[in-house]
Amino acid sequence: MKTLLTRSECFSLLIVLACLVPLCIAPSTWAEQAGAELPEAKQTTLGLYLTAREAYSKWQADPDGVTVLDVRTTEEYLYVGHAPMAWNVPLASQTYEWNAEKQHFGFQPNPAFIAQVKEFAGVSDTILVMCRSGGRSAMAVNRLAEAGFSNVYQIIDGFEGDPVKDPESVYNGQRLRNGWKNSGIPWTYQPDPERMRFAGKQTKE
Repeated sequence: MKTLLTRSECFSLLIVLACLVPLCIAPSTWAEQAGAELPEAKQTTLGLYLTAREAYSKWQADPDGVTVLDVRTTEEYLYVGHAPMAWNVPLASQTYEWNAEKQHFGFQPNPAFIAQVKEFAGVSDTILVMCRSGGRSAMAVNRLAEAGFSNVYQIIDGFEGDPVKDPESVYNGQRLRNGWKNSGIPWTYQPDPERMRFAGKQTKE
């Protein structure tokens, strides 16, 4: 009886396990994250929150009545991936000026953000907003609320999710805990130009 795996079989098994790890550690609902209070940076004035999985279910139930809005930069949308039904309206664009204190490149606000969202969504529409992991999307929800939008949800784990915080894990620092990309729901690299807007570009007449 064969008891040992070949080198090729072991390699294939490792690949399968690596693909399953994000699904095993990603919480499926906001209730499962209730053990820890939602960070202040992810809170919004409207107080409407969903995880990525919950957001996808909400969109599935009413795809014509629910708008998914991705407020990451154009580069993130194109090269990190995105939800196939999402509109991309950057809340800000990258300045490529290094911020040593925050350890990332700076952002420049998109002055046309509200006008661009209004091209495809009304103030009473249901809008589900995501960024990378919930920080910028919270700011976007607050800006939309100030502009009169009233039914805007914050996707708290964003597209990439929160990083693993375990020094003993080989996945420490990687964004595998949750998020749209790690939740077993559809995402793609294929852009839809009709659903893209660009920071600073004037809205259509």
